[in-house]
Amino acid sequence: MGDDMSEGHEQGGHENVPSRQRRRFPGISSRAYEHPADRSALVALRKLSGFDTVFKALSGLLPERSLRLLFLSDSVRVSDQQFAHLNDMLRDACYILDLEKVPPMYVNQDPVPNAMCIGLDEPIIVVTTGLLELLDEEEMRAVVGHEVGHALSGHSVYRTILLFLTSLAVRVAWIPLGNIAIMAIVTALREWFRKSELSADRAGLLVGQDLTASMRGLMKLAGGHHLHEMNVDAFLKQAEEYEAGGDLRDSVLKILNVLPRSHPFTTVRAAELKKWAESRDHQRIMDGHYPRRSEDKDTSVTDSFRESASHYTTHVKSSKDPLMKLVTDIAGGAGDLGGRVRRGFGGFTGTAPREEPRRDDVRRDDGGDNA
Repeated sequence: MGDDMSEGHEQGGHENVPSRQRRRFPGISSRAYEHPADRSALVALRKLSGFDTVFKALSGLLPERSLRLLFLSDSVRVSDQQFAHLNDMLRDACYILDLEKVPPMYVNQDPVPNAMCIGLDEPIIVVTTGLLELLDEEEMRAVVGHEVGHALSGHSVYRTILLFLTSLAVRVAWIPLGNIAIMAIVTALREWFRKSELSADRAGLLVGQDLTASMRGLMKLAGGHHLHEMNVDAFLKQAEEYEAGGDLRDSVLKILNVLPRSHPFTTVRAAELKKWAESRDHQRIMDGHYPRRSEDKDTSVTDSFRESASHYTTHVKSSKDPLMKLVTDIAGGAGDLGGRVRRGFGGFTGTAPREEPRRDDVRRDDGGDNA
């Protein structure tokens, strides 16, 4: 069973929530909370042609020390003396997820609400003033747990390379072939990072152990301070409408809209987190039954592939998205595929798709047998 811990005190003018029991997870492996899509996307990323070469080159060239000096010189380092309430949250998050070395955290002056975990040799957590001003204590606790989850999963290395390559792609945009090569890797990195955010959201819930606070935080990222104007159920309803709405054209537009983003849409994140919070997998972790880091070396890659494949199969079958429904029909051997696609995309021409004659009608006209 996981250990219990309690907390509740006042420091630096920030009153924390009343003392309550929180579960601790000694030796927990990141495999316990990682989304299957996160692991499979990372495997696909590592198989991308040229990625290993770029990764090895950048690992040696990226200015790790310069990155640390930049935040040390132009941001505020969280400690017992500065942003003490954040320091408490950070230490608590590392204690709950059993991360032995507490990563340094910095507060950066930026009105845009954001947080990130970067670094090659060792992770660094950065939060913006915009995020601090937006979230309350429990919402912020989930965010800190989210970033500690990134650190425990080793995501900071790939996140740092993504930031560097995104900047590099802009600088070499005038070199056609060079930009195409870089953008291929950037696109793959972004796809992985969006999936990794789903994993980190789960880690944030394990740390905060307050689903309502996690939901509030995501709603605020979407709609700002105006919580009194928002409703969790209505917000989650948006995710359902987003997934199920429209036709095949909308499915393609969804893909195009998400490609340049580093994060999934907030409604999608909220729906995914709520689904996991209500799952047996989450309950087993809370009961103390979870994979340990000591077992990581014995983990089968085949089992990970099988789990990811099972997740995608279930997702496609249960999805209400028109494109996913079409994929399910193809897998099930549904007939009239051409007609289905034409009907889905008929709106591009502004005309209704022509109805195809049925096979038995054609045969009857030709005088063929009806047997």
